[in-house]
Amino acid sequence: MRNFTRKFWQSVLPLVLLVSLGTTAVFAQTTISGTVTDGSTKETLVGVNILVKGKVIGTITDLSGKFSLNVNQEPPFTLIFSMVGYNTKEVAITGGVSNLNVVLEESSIMGQEVVISASRVEESIMKSPVSVEKMDIIAIREVPQASFFDALNNLKGVEMSTQSLTFKSFNTRGFNANGNVRTVQMIDGMDNQAPGLNFSVGNIVGISELDLESVELLPGASSALYGPNAINGILLMNSKNPFQYQGLSANVKTGFMNEANRTQAGTGFYDFSVRYAKAFNDKIAFKVNLAYLRADDWQANDFRDQSLLNGSTIESGSILNNPGYNGVNIYGDETNVNMYSIAQSMIAAGALPSAALPLVPQTFVSRTGYRESDLADYNTKSLKFNAALHYRINDRVEAILQGSIGSGTTVYTGADRYSIANFNLSQYKAELRGANWFLRAYTTQERSGDAFAVGIAAQGINEAWKPSSVWFPQYVGAYVQALQGGLTGNAAHQAARAFADQGRLVPGSPEFLAAKNRVISKPIPGDASGVGAKFVDKTNLYHFEGSYQFKDITWADFVVGANYRIYQLNSEKTLFATDENGDEFLINEFGGYFQGAKRLFDDKFKLTASIRYDKNENFDGQWSPRVSGVYSVGNHNFRASYQTGFRIPTTQDQYIDLVTPQARLIGGLPLFRDRYNFSGNPVYTLATVTNFGAAVLADTQPNSPVYQASIQQATTLAIQQATAIVTAQVQAGQIPASQAPAAIAALAPTLVPAIAAQLVPGNAAAANQDKKVAYQPTSFKPEVVKSYEIGYKGLFANRLLVDSYVYFNQFENFIGGQVLIQDRNFNPSSPASALGLNLLSSNTRNVYSMPVNRTEIIKSWGWALGMDYKLPKGYSLGGNVSYNTLSNLEDFAETGFQPSFNTPEYRYVLNFANREVVKNLGFALAYRWQGEFVWQSSFVGPSVSSQQKSVMPAFGTFDAQFSYKLKSLKSILKVGGNNLFSDGYRQAWGNPTVGTMYYVSLTFDEFLN
Repeated sequence: MRNFTRKFWQSVLPLVLLVSLGTTAVFAQTTISGTVTDGSTKETLVGVNILVKGKVIGTITDLSGKFSLNVNQEPPFTLIFSMVGYNTKEVAITGGVSNLNVVLEESSIMGQEVVISASRVEESIMKSPVSVEKMDIIAIREVPQASFFDALNNLKGVEMSTQSLTFKSFNTRGFNANGNVRTVQMIDGMDNQAPGLNFSVGNIVGISELDLESVELLPGASSALYGPNAINGILLMNSKNPFQYQGLSANVKTGFMNEANRTQAGTGFYDFSVRYAKAFNDKIAFKVNLAYLRADDWQANDFRDQSLLNGSTIESGSILNNPGYNGVNIYGDETNVNMYSIAQSMIAAGALPSAALPLVPQTFVSRTGYRESDLADYNTKSLKFNAALHYRINDRVEAILQGSIGSGTTVYTGADRYSIANFNLSQYKAELRGANWFLRAYTTQERSGDAFAVGIAAQGINEAWKPSSVWFPQYVGAYVQALQGGLTGNAAHQAARAFADQGRLVPGSPEFLAAKNRVISKPIPGDASGVGAKFVDKTNLYHFEGSYQFKDITWADFVVGANYRIYQLNSEKTLFATDENGDEFLINEFGGYFQGAKRLFDDKFKLTASIRYDKNENFDGQWSPRVSGVYSVGNHNFRASYQTGFRIPTTQDQYIDLVTPQARLIGGLPLFRDRYNFSGNPVYTLATVTNFGAAVLADTQPNSPVYQASIQQATTLAIQQATAIVTAQVQAGQIPASQAPAAIAALAPTLVPAIAAQLVPGNAAAANQDKKVAYQPTSFKPEVVKSYEIGYKGLFANRLLVDSYVYFNQFENFIGGQVLIQDRNFNPSSPASALGLNLLSSNTRNVYSMPVNRTEIIKSWGWALGMDYKLPKGYSLGGNVSYNTLSNLEDFAETGFQPSFNTPEYRYVLNFANREVVKNLGFALAYRWQGEFVWQSSFVGPSVSSQQKSVMPAFGTFDAQFSYKLKSLKSILKVGGNNLFSDGYRQAWGNPTVGTMYYVSLTFDEFLN
């Protein structure tokens, strides 16, 4: 595989040097020094940010509240003094000052935050042209949840999918998913996705909370400025600049996790982080961050039966009453066959007498599986290291070299459950930026470590112990013997399972662990020696980007930008397909945007328009326009916008070629249709095969005309065969001719069952050929959304902040999974192939799952309302409610399409807090509730999914924290709990049950006021 790392840095570092040399100049120097104090307490403030307006130069106040700043410019110029929780103040400088006294007033007016995400330029959050949510340093510090990432769930319209303690996917406005590819998560301008997976791995290898300055969330489509995949929302996390946030800070957090159904209900967890930043002068500064977490993870322990085979139900089915049992979090039991087909094969091989066939029912039987806790690594841990060097080339240009390395162990849910052990993700960035521009280059390096697919591992352990080709015949033979011995029904099935499972590997035993290690150390799908479950991914991403804001144009504001991106796929030929040379693919993308904004009607109305073009080498280019307007009257702001978003199919959507227990996952590009001969060997949708199979099965029942005709045909053939056999016996002198009629009459009925067993399936299939329609693949395109939104944000009496919106979305070329069935032993001259019988047995068919564009137009809409009220004496009361739904779900009934909206219609959050009830003591309370909904994904059993049985129940959870400032120690003590007073809950099908967490943390900050 080609190596771009050396070329990447060879192209980036000379650019940094070139700009450095080109922008260095000598200016007259002005020195300003002084003190910053709190307007109410008169105490000095430490860590206040002081910035020269329009430049990158600045400093902070020291531990005495004093500052000194050298500016390479003659006055006049303006200094900006800012600090979270205080009103920003601008001070005009007309000459050198050595005793400047600046007083900052605590912010008493709500909604004064400044955001950059909405338009890529600084603007008031009140006047943002689109919906935007923000958490600043104080909000992050005082959330009642154990981490800021968990607190995203408190934001308006945001929902989470918890796949493990450290791996949580956020989502807005529907189509939630594990490993969500419709949202984008960025840290300091770097896309935080694992490039081989195309989604962000929660915050397991993300940013340390000590280094987090702010979080900005844009719900809904954001492609017009941020490019592909920001179709459902984008989350921007910004770290602390070492010039502005200096000194030592550290946090120690520990606590107790409890969930009754875990292997060990109650366990401890440990979380430690430290940050140190230092500015040596006005020119150079650095920071380092280290964070480590360790815990026993939440466990996936849903053992309900999702097979729905043999008349089973999701709630009542179990391995005791359903031979085809497939537990949600039981693995290895996905392997199932029809007993009757096994019996037929045994008869053909002489391993079972033909007379036994009538004893064998048309019942599906599955292998005995293992629990997830027997297989996955629940010893979750996360280690994050970050370092950055900032160099101010001059007052106008700052250079940044930054590196982040994260590793960890966690579990996530895809088509399988994946145990991500010793996963590693690293990002390295070089950036030049001024007050109105930046140039950025970064790379993301993903290493999957010892990750493995849990379901495949269970299947491999079963096969390593006893192949299915042996286990199923043993089961059927024992079942027949049990019936002949007098057992019936479930008792016979249990006896058969007990016989076939004799000597089965016991979880935790040395033999089990040895078999597991052999399977998980071998890459998927394995080799001739056995199944492999190891997930190999060493994909790299290289990204170049630049943006420029025109500030010298007085009549309008303009921003332009462009980017170029390369995906370098590398799974060691296990996950992704290869080209004709045996190499895995490179994927090239580029894009650019232009935005203009104009204020009209005495600055009361701001009109913003932008256009973006993106091109991926495998797809046609995409245009993404956005138009928005904001009308402001006093503290009341009305906004409306139209924008489009799009999602380029992920690297896996394009090139995956992976065998799983359920299917072979293949990409949607044309090369796979050629590789697996879809034109020469037709494929059929799962729905088509299911309908065809149901019709065939119905015609094999005794009351079917096809069955009756087949019996008559079998009787005729049996008489002919019996006549031939008896005639041969007469000719051989074995019986006298006079006894021939009686012998024929006695023999013929015994031959009918075996002959009928051969005739009935073929005749039933022949009678239903009209239901067997081949699938015709279409071209594969990016997914597109057209989004309309109106909103209002207003402030009443400086106490009540109201924020609301209504949106309407229309999705086209929606990308969804399509399961396709193909004859594994295709031979047009074979009746089994010609009639389609091979499609109905797992032993004779190939199952593919590939992404396709749906032809349906998907329409969704929703609204949200948030209100925050500032009560007397520092109390605050707030909450939000959101509603999301599909408006044309009934249109999909005929096609059976499942859009995987995966979102409750209603969810709401209530908050009550006071930062200082009494001196230094504060608290925050939050209650969150969401309604029930149906979860659809590739992890859900097909029968459960088709019958809409994968319901996620409604739940509510209460979180609380109390904090106390230890000012003499420059520390904050925080005690809290999450999911108090309620049972555990699950947020997605197959995901772990989240229990109760209690925690205590101590945070030290050298610059804590």
